[in-house]
This record gives sequence, structure tokens and C-alpha cells, in this order.
Amino acid sequence: MYNANDKICDLMSQEEDAIQIISRFGLAMGVGEQTIAHVCEAQGVHTPTFLAVVNYKIFKQRPQLTDIDIPTLQRYLQNAHTYFLDFRLPLLRRSLIEAIIPADPTTKIPGLILRCYDEFVDEIRTHIEHENEGLFEEHAHDDRRITDKLTEIKNLIIKYYPTNPTSTEGTVTYTVISVMSDLWHTEHDFADHCAIEDDILRPALAISQNPGARKQTTGRKQKDREELSEREKDVLIQIVKGLSYKEIAEVLNISAHTVISHRKHITRKLNIHSSAGLTIYAIVNRLVDLTSRG
Repeated sequence: MYNANDKICDLMSQEEDAIQIISRFGLAMGVGEQTIAHVCEAQGVHTPTFLAVVNYKIFKQRPQLTDIDIPTLQRYLQNAHTYFLDFRLPLLRRSLIEAIIPADPTTKIPGLILRCYDEFVDEIRTHIEHENEGLFEEHAHDDRRITDKLTEIKNLIIKYYPTNPTSTEGTVTYTVISVMSDLWHTEHDFADHCAIEDDILRPALAISQNPGARKQTTGRKQKDREELSEREKDVLIQIVKGLSYKEIAEVLNISAHTVISHRKHITRKLNIHSSAGLTIYAIVNRLVDLTSRG
């Protein structure tokens, strides 16, 4: 555990995430031998809030919520939003394109992986815009779903990325290795970001609004993977074809409500939420044509 009297240079040199944390608090480099408290006070950052984030991110130590300065934490989170939208996600997209270039050009899978990523970015952008407007409480459960989507992209590459049989770079290229490392890093960083919102900011807001409030937690159970039923496969094929729920209902002679129910079951069983991800699953499992023609 770090405290106010520790040298901030030691924190930055010993902890992988420390540089990122201080940048999001707006702290400068060139700290010399100064303590955490001295640097924070000199640069107008609330020291207990800084330490709360540091110790939570590094040691998973939950802070005393009454010590949190909410405006300071909100600025930290908003700076993280800027990092994701303006730097990390565009850079990751460029890396993903470079990794896709050597892939087998006879399939649609590389383009679908990129489309899945773009859907993820659109969703995270909307999510961040809501948070920047101060709607943290209303979107408390969206964070985990967005993190799951980033995990989904990583898993799509691991399971379904098509190697180009004519490539001379080997079965796993350096660009693929690099982009997978970037995906892991971004996934962990965004998961920590969401956890800080869920475990520090929102309960601290609740306490500030109602000192007697207690945080309510919701756990997510890991469900066992289940096989799709034949009817669910039928629905999935029509989804991949681009049909609406009403059109699928007419083709399969079922109600639109039943189609929606099947779509929910498919998403739950496969843990794939995007239409591009479902298309990749259908191609790889030969539910639809594998080739790019047509």
C-alpha cells in the first residue's frame, strides 16, 4: 500500500500503471525526490483521492469512500475517457487493420472482425458521452457489457482468425501478436476504469447524496456454454442474412416475440453480442457460406 509520504518517483518506477494514473490526474513528470503528498498538493490534486485510485488499481484495496473528493475523481475519469477515445481506440484500430492485411482474402472474417470492433467503438463512445454528461448512476450496468464486447473481439481473433495459406510470415504474424497484446492491455485498462466507477465513484456519490446509503452489489455468474438448438440455428442464419425480426418470424412461421427470445438465448449461449460476431460464428460453423463471393 502506498501512502502520502512515499516518494512519487518510486511509485512511478515500480508500478506499471502508475504513469498512466498520474497522467489522468493531470500530474506532471520531473518530480525529483518529492513525496506523493507534496506533488499532489503543489499541483492541486486531492491526495487521498489520488491514493485511493493508486491503491485500488494496484492492490484492489477499497478506499474509505468518505475520503473521496468527487470532482477530483470525475476529472480523472474524464481524462481517461479522452485517452480511450482520442488515442487508445484509434491506435488499436490501426493495429487491427495491419494485423488483418495478411489474413486469408477469400473469407469475410477479417472485415467482420473490423466491423465488430467499430461497433464496439460506437457503443463505448455513446457510453462515455453519457458519463461525461454526469449520468454515471443511470449507466451503472453498461460498463461490464462493454468490457465483455472487447473480450469478444479478442476471442473472435483467437478462435476464427483465418491464416493466409500463401503467407510467408508464419501462422501467427508479429502484427497479430502485437494487436492481441494491445487488446489485452485495453481490456484490462477499461475493466479497471469501469471498476473505479462502480466501486468508488458511484458509492461515493450515493454517500454524498445520502450519508446513510449503502452500496448494493450485483454479481455476475459465469454460465456454462450451451449448444444452440436447431431452431436457434435457424434464427441465427436469418439474422446473419440481415432479416428483421418480423421478416424472420414470417420465414420461420413463428412470432416476432419468439424470434427476440431466441436471439437473447443465442447471445447468452455464445457470449457474442454483435451482429458481426454472430456472422463470424455462423461462417466458421458452416451455417452460412464461408466464401466471400456473392
